[in-house]
Amino acid sequence: MSKGPGLFSDIGKKAKDLLTKDYSSDQKFSVSTYSDAGVTLTSTAVKKGGLSTGDIGAVYKYKNAVFDVKVDTESNILATLTFTDILPSTKAIASFKLPDYNSGKLEVQYFHDHASLTTAAVLNQSQSVEVSATLGTPTIAFGAEAGYDATSGKFTKYTAGISVTNPDWSSSIILGDKGDSIKASYLHHLDHLKKSAAVGEISRKFSTNENTFTVGGLYAIDHLTSVKAKLNNHGKLGALLQHEVISKSLLTISGEIDTKALEKNPKFGLAIALKP
Repeated sequence: MSKGPGLFSDIGKKAKDLLTKDYSSDQKFSVSTYSDAGVTLTSTAVKKGGLSTGDIGAVYKYKNAVFDVKVDTESNILATLTFTDILPSTKAIASFKLPDYNSGKLEVQYFHDHASLTTAAVLNQSQSVEVSATLGTPTIAFGAEAGYDATSGKFTKYTAGISVTNPDWSSSIILGDKGDSIKASYLHHLDHLKKSAAVGEISRKFSTNENTFTVGGLYAIDHLTSVKAKLNNHGKLGALLQHEVISKSLLTISGEIDTKALEKNPKFGLAIALKP
């Protein structure tokens, strides 16, 4: 694939990941194994509140194709097939879920040195199509996406964004929710290895005049342990500790409290991911 501006979904992704990725109030345990045939098997158990669920997934890579199948405890089967470079600089992703026969989706991504284009069609009776495009370079990118439902003849979404990135920092502005919201974010790396960073994000919803401002940070204690924290203007304080117990195996402990309602019970999450 080319080193162009990336997909529209990449705009603002670094700041979003720092503020949201790995934060959880659930208990999650997963184990991955690899077979001699090149198949990766992953078993996952999740406890959310008083409900426990689980799934088993298998990933097989063959040349330019990746086959991903997952079966959960409710007998749902999710299959995803990804093909790279069937045509130059393209990626095709087909997915479906059983027994929901109307959940099929076909997505085609095209990458160019100065542009990317994504087209996705939902294979059900609604006949909906989603299109996104990004123009620019790895340093600055402009993009937009739209979803259209042919049955109702209405747009289901339209969003626009811009991002500026350099080795030390990145920023983005996204106009979303059909023009009803705007979000701006800025992330700054505090060291050349990008192990520590600070981030700020401000969003406004025009229909409700609601503003949300969030600050957060990442700090690497050593090469095995890192901590993250975030706080918004509504008083929600979150923190996370992640430690690499053994090579590629992670222990993540996260929590959240409402500083404006300390009488409420804090939320805690625990995730263990074991990989050989």
